[in-house]
Amino acid sequence: MKLFATCLLVSCLALLPATAAELKVDLGHGVITYRTETLLKRHDARTISVPDDVAFHRTMHYRAVPLAALLEGIGPDDHLQFVAGDGFAAEIPATLLMNTQGSEAWLAIEEPSRPWPALDKNRGRAGPFYVVWTRPQAARVGPEQWPYQLARIRTLGGVAERFPAILPDPSLPADSEVKRGFAVFQRTCFACHTLNGEGDSKLGPDLNLPHNPTEYLRADLLRAFIRDPQSLRQWPQAKMQGFDTHALSDADLDAVLAYLRHMAGRKPAH
Repeated sequence: MKLFATCLLVSCLALLPATAAELKVDLGHGVITYRTETLLKRHDARTISVPDDVAFHRTMHYRAVPLAALLEGIGPDDHLQFVAGDGFAAEIPATLLMNTQGSEAWLAIEEPSRPWPALDKNRGRAGPFYVVWTRPQAARVGPEQWPYQLARIRTLGGVAERFPAILPDPSLPADSEVKRGFAVFQRTCFACHTLNGEGDSKLGPDLNLPHNPTEYLRADLLRAFIRDPQSLRQWPQAKMQGFDTHALSDADLDAVLAYLRHMAGRKPAH
């Protein structure tokens, strides 16, 4: 009984918002640490409204600072990784963060005196820091590019440079569906999964080792699973969110499945 009470207390504490959180940013010139109170006092902090917020699925209001203001010095060829406290690792190219098409990235900061509500489906909390976008449709910002529970931002080499084992056959034509699927995979799946043992996130299982999902799931079941994971296996504690047609078009889904089928034949030699 005592053990149960202790576990319950730990679980409840994990759901409470942090009162003194830190965000570490490393752009290749040393780590800069931003604290909640410092960010909230910045001259460029303001209240923004985000309709149809990705995490909360409704209009949300945040105290936030323009993310670009914290990333001064990055160039269009840079590649940034946003690492969450739960192991989620979103890869976002600097070109998207610097885009001139109307979308703007913000760092939302959870105020200790005004905590955000808990997320649904046992996902804990979104704070203390959360990357949100205004006018995301203008630059086709995907749901995986809204990392919450953010702990660290850093510049890294591109995904292909760091993880060569996830590359499709280089002899494929540039306009092949497989190569298009590889681009979709990086944007949607690679934030949670590894492939051929490579990748920074350990939130989800590897998608090629020991077996690729295209090897053991019928195509219709795999499609249904990606659209709604609970349609295949009902599991209240599951963390994977489904991808509707707004987040992943039918054409992009076809392409990522083509990439996965292709990679089933490109497993590393033992």
